[in-house]
Amino acid sequence: MLVLTRKVGEGIIIGEDITLKIVEIKGGTIRLGIDAPPDKKIYRQEVYDRIVTQNKDAAQWNMIDLDSLSDNLTTKK
Repeated sequence: MLVLTRKVGEGIIIGEDITLKIVEIKGGTIRLGIDAPPDKKIYRQEVYDRIVTQNKDAAQWNMIDLDSLSDNLTTKK
């Protein structure tokens, strides 16, 4: 992990198309400005973690559910 020290108004360039800028430091919080192309998805870490967990959960199949689905498909012929 790269750790940098920045002051208000200073920034960081990631690649050629993403800029992070320190907008404000107040108490224990930092406000970041992010300039990135619209096709880049930007998430807060806790939101991204929730999305990943929900996607993994949704991709899990229970064999009972699959058997029930299979039974329903064969009886509708």
